[in-house]
Amino acid sequence: MLIVDNAIVSDNIVDRCFCCDLAQCKGECCVEGDCGAPLLEEEIPVLEEILPQVKPYMTAEGIAVVEKEGVSALDNTEEPCTPLVNNRECAYVAWGEDGTAYCAIEQAFRDGKIGWKKPVSCHLYPLRIDDFGEFISVNYHEWDICRCAVAKGKECGVPLYEYLKEPLIRRFGEKWYDELLEQVEIFKENQH
Repeated sequence: MLIVDNAIVSDNIVDRCFCCDLAQCKGECCVEGDCGAPLLEEEIPVLEEILPQVKPYMTAEGIAVVEKEGVSALDNTEEPCTPLVNNRECAYVAWGEDGTAYCAIEQAFRDGKIGWKKPVSCHLYPLRIDDFGEFISVNYHEWDICRCAVAKGKECGVPLYEYLKEPLIRRFGEKWYDELLEQVEIFKENQH
């Protein structure tokens, strides 16, 4: 493992390669799972504020869920997460003509309607963050539906820490990421 400030980072972010392959997986990570995407408490008011600009991208079912339940729900550990449509896809899913699940929030961002890309947990996926108060754990979530992303990552030679540079900086800051890179180099040296 790597230690960066108060974060314990799984060392498989160094040797695992990853690169999302939406053409292959069809955005299945936004559809499958036992609960919605984890949300930080401070993201809930952001979702409330941007909802009017995001709604045009959402499905009727997603809008109905958000209007009934609110912009967030609670997962099986009572932590905030995105609400689900029929206990399946995220309420913020939009469907492409080819059946690919897209993020309505991210599409509104890309179209310049909002200035917030999407929940940081979605941006960081396949990394999952657990906050234990005194320390944070950063772990790679290995999931069968991401096999194509692992294959594409290996083909491109892109390790997780490089693929997720932008969301890691978004979550922890530039200084933290620079320190992570130092820890990665030390880890690599110790492997030889």
